[in-house]
Amino acid sequence: MLTLPFPDPVLLDRDDPLRRFRERFELPRAPDGSAAAVYLCGNSLGPMPHAVRMLLGETLDDWATLGVRGHHEGARPWIPYAGTLVAPMAALVGADPLDVVLMNTLTANLHLLMASFYRPTPTRYAVLIESGAFPSDQYAIDSQLRFHGQDPAAALITVAPRPGEDLLRTGDIVAQIEANAGRLALVLLPGVQYRTGQVLDIAGISAAARAGGAVVGWDLAHAVGNIPLSLDAWDIDFAVWCTYKYLCGGPGAIGGAYVSRRYRDAFAGPRLAGWWGHDAATRFAMGAEFRPMTGAAGWQLSNPPILATAPLSIALALFAEAGMQSLRMKSVALTGFAQTALAARLGGEIECITPAAPGERGCQLSLRVRGGRDRARRVFTQLGLRGVIGDWREPDVIRIAPHPLYNTFGDVAAALDILAELVACN
Repeated sequence: MLTLPFPDPVLLDRDDPLRRFRERFELPRAPDGSAAAVYLCGNSLGPMPHAVRMLLGETLDDWATLGVRGHHEGARPWIPYAGTLVAPMAALVGADPLDVVLMNTLTANLHLLMASFYRPTPTRYAVLIESGAFPSDQYAIDSQLRFHGQDPAAALITVAPRPGEDLLRTGDIVAQIEANAGRLALVLLPGVQYRTGQVLDIAGISAAARAGGAVVGWDLAHAVGNIPLSLDAWDIDFAVWCTYKYLCGGPGAIGGAYVSRRYRDAFAGPRLAGWWGHDAATRFAMGAEFRPMTGAAGWQLSNPPILATAPLSIALALFAEAGMQSLRMKSVALTGFAQTALAARLGGEIECITPAAPGERGCQLSLRVRGGRDRARRVFTQLGLRGVIGDWREPDVIRIAPHPLYNTFGDVAAALDILAELVACN
């Protein structure tokens, strides 16, 4: 076991006020099935809460016994189902429930909101993104530019880390916004960068974008359930996110979106409409004229997928019970423990490219094994065989994400013990 000159992980776990939540999850097994894996991959897919089995069973029973009547009958009727989760989701992202909606999946929601908020003109047409954007965002933005008749080579502005660096600098992003203010139509960035785990300055960047006359949107896929969010206070225009990562909503879970209160009743732009976004009071009158619901709900298209929504109700209840501030405190402690241990034990072999400052990182730590990609890939593969489940991002990054709801300091210590063994023999 790890023995270093900082607190004993056994004692840290004993004193952890959130330790009871680990028992609420079904954690994956190690490849040989002998024990639970050290699951550090909630940044990609959160594990399943125990209560999901019963809830999905009840939902399937309703489908079997009620059929179409399940839309209106049963303990959890399907028509209002997603709407009942909006309030806890809004609390988690720091927004009024009217400005939050659960619908579709992340990239579908990104397309829907870009269709409304990316409105290029002959003089203001450019979109600013990061050069290392997640591929789905890159593809969506590129296709939106082309759909609007724009050439990405001319209309896409990228901001990158400086040569020899891995992290984006807020000052560089703001400088790009200011330098292109006259032609920027949209700034679209990640709340947490997926490869490095860096938390961006959402408030500061948003203020700069709005001062430059641009619409500002955020991809919060790696931020929701990871860091505290204050979307209303940050005065952004829109945001999108998924719920299967840190929120543990299940594979393919329903996505989320936020639209600023500025657009509740006076949105004058285009909208790709569907009947579920129509005024709920008259939706089933089946009228030909679209009358959008007030707020973000007006961007809905179709009735929500219940089997991809139900698990999220369990997860949101766990987050509400634990409290985001308490979760954040433990997250900072877990990653701080890991960073200190890495530096003390493996500083010559492992580079952590995630920021050291607690305010600039979330749950995820991104590690680079010195010696090149082939060595790093061998270490990553062997970690999985030894029951430590993280993930790999090209070209050479191992990501581990100790989640405060279900991971322990003992998990981190055990993972680092195995990592040290593997580095020594590779």
